[in-house]
Amino acid sequence: MAETAAWTTAKIAAIRLLQRIYSRELVDTIFELPYCLISNLIERDIAARQTVSVYFKELVKAGVLEERVFGREKLFIHSKLTQLLTSEKNILTPYS
Repeated sequence: MAETAAWTTAKIAAIRLLQRIYSRELVDTIFELPYCLISNLIERDIAARQTVSVYFKELVKAGVLEERVFGREKLFIHSKLTQLLTSEKNILTPYS
């Protein structure tokens, strides 16, 4: 049990390191939804479509998100968080 608790605490600490970016509302959303659409932020009244698009482009440029196109939709993936959540290890590569 102690080993699992230590592992979980390390996982939470690693996730918190990743959260040190952008506005609180935006960070909360991309950590709650590691696969985001522009509409996810619009629905949460974080910003208008054009502003959200700018935010996501900046986060892609900074290496926080990856952009994938599916038909007419753009999907923004928080790959570092996804890797951290799916890995047994609590090691992360900081944002560039």
